[in-house]
Amino acid sequence: MDIASLIWLFFLLSALQPVIHQRMLEASRARLIARIEKRRGSRVILMIHRQEAMSFLGFPVVRYIDVHDSEEVIRAIHMTDPEVPIDLVLHTPGGLVLAALQIARAIARHKGRVRVIVPHYAMSGGTLIALAADEIILCEHAVLGPVDPQLGQFAAASILKAVSRKEVNEVDDQTLILADQAEKAIRQVRDAVTELLEPRFGEEKARELAELLSTGTWTHDYPITAGAARALGLPVGTDMPEEFLRLMSLYPQPVKRLPTVDYLPERRTREHNPH
Repeated sequence: MDIASLIWLFFLLSALQPVIHQRMLEASRARLIARIEKRRGSRVILMIHRQEAMSFLGFPVVRYIDVHDSEEVIRAIHMTDPEVPIDLVLHTPGGLVLAALQIARAIARHKGRVRVIVPHYAMSGGTLIALAADEIILCEHAVLGPVDPQLGQFAAASILKAVSRKEVNEVDDQTLILADQAEKAIRQVRDAVTELLEPRFGEEKARELAELLSTGTWTHDYPITAGAARALGLPVGTDMPEEFLRLMSLYPQPVKRLPTVDYLPERRTREHNPH
């Protein structure tokens, strides 16, 4: 084989390497999901938004819950026998209320037990989905978040508060329209959360939690820890199965970049230390 052929072979293998790596990852995920489903007797569904650091022409590209996600999750639920438990793994910053609420209502209506598993975070719409589950399993340092609606870059509750501090004739029409939308958005999300929680908590407690989570009590990115969630009365545990953490490692950040966190990927015990 001459040098030119070797060069072409090198470039061909270089071009195919990402494709081969992706296929190997997909095969590894499928095998591990199958093992988990067999061991737990459940349907495993994952909704992983792993593009937090992607960018295009310098602009950040962030994945979030959209209607395509709700279509796929609901399809998976429909393909599951009503009595079979569901393990729904969430890793998401949130997204469209419409899509998140579709998923939440679908798992709320599933007859079998539904466990939402959060290895790292499930904020906003992710939390809305988690509220519909029979059990929420968080890693020790994983978090949920408030579900207060956002209008553009502003929290709906903050828009209402800003407008309430002025006379009507001091506020332009566009801001008044935005305030009207904010009021409706908060009411709609509060009613939806009440609907999801009422079967387990009763109307009074469900409305209390819905008010707390949806009306701007905290900033939208406020981290609700497992302890805080339990204090609210949510069915939260921290007994995270190791297999789900292994599964998350098979969904790496797809961007090629110098890692900001690095370590030897092996369990460290005292036996490793020669001293």
